[in-house]
Amino acid sequence: MAGQGGATVGEVADQFGTPRGLARSTVLTMMERLRQKRRLTRRRIDGIYRYFSPTSRGEVLRDVVQTFVEKTLGGSVSPFVAYLTESADLSEQEIADLQRVVSELRHKRHSR
Repeated sequence: MAGQGGATVGEVADQFGTPRGLARSTVLTMMERLRQKRRLTRRRIDGIYRYFSPTSRGEVLRDVVQTFVEKTLGGSVSPFVAYLTESADLSEQEIADLQRVVSELRHKRHSR
């Protein structure tokens, strides 16, 4: 994968499928289904198809978090904030990052 980006079916099968007992054909089927749903694209490079994500990592993460908040937390981040204040062992850097996020949220709210 190095240098070209994306991944071949064989690379995905070796990294993720084999450790989980999935055959290469199963990995191919899953990747093709993702391509049909437009979650992956593919390009032929040097005679081999390489699969790519059409969305950035940031977009994927944002969608995952949004889905988690909506479906698991009922649309409210309050349970997560309660967890952070009661259970999490945060580093000074993580606390500073959270303070920065809160500051940005306040700024956005006052800018409306």
